[in-house]
Order: sequence, then C-alpha cells, then structure tokens
Amino acid sequence: MRPNPALLLLLATTAVQAEQDCTAPVTQTDMNICAFQDYQRADAKLNAAYKKRVASLEKAQLERLRTAQRAWITFRDAQCRYEAGVYEGGSMAPMVHSSCLTQLTEARTKDLNILPDQP
Repeated sequence: MRPNPALLLLLATTAVQAEQDCTAPVTQTDMNICAFQDYQRADAKLNAAYKKRVASLEKAQLERLRTAQRAWITFRDAQCRYEAGVYEGGSMAPMVHSSCLTQLTEARTKDLNILPDQP
C-alpha cells in the first residue's frame, strides 16, 4: 500500500500540535486536523466498547468477535481509502478520510454496545 503524503503530513502536524480548537475551523488544514481529532476520539470510544465486550465473552464467542473485528477494520480502512481517493492529491483528502473513519467507527461502537451480553 502506498502511503498518502497528505495523511502523513496531517499526522506529523497533529503529533506536534496540542489539541486544536475545533469550534470554528477556518483553513483546510484546521478542518483536516479537527477531522482527525474527531476520529481519534471515536476510536478511543470504540476501543473502550470493544474491551467491555471482550470481558463479557466466553472463548468461542471471543474468537468470533476477534474475527469479525479484524474483518471490519479491513473493510473500514478500504472503504475510507476509496472515499478519500476521489480527492487524492487534494487538500481535503485527509479530512474526507478522517471523517469516513469517524463515521464508520462510531457506527461500529454503536453495534458493539447494543449487542446483548452473553448469558
């Protein structure tokens, strides 16, 4: 897989910068950073939901969940690369990619949270 230069730049910028004030982003760079921060928050919530779900499962169901989660991550990443690919080389590609990741991650978190606990 070819690294996305715009995404790498966004990640580098985000790493050295404190949390961006995203109440009213002005520039495309601001919007890219804010979209990535939204994704980071969504991913943290997903990880918490996943850990909670894992703790409630017996071995067979745990393996099924792990298989499903790996497949879902593969799908999510491919889908978001596809969606952002429309804007490849453009300044808004990182925002589209991060927004897609956020949307799909939030949906997955909801799915994990509504599953019934194992008896």
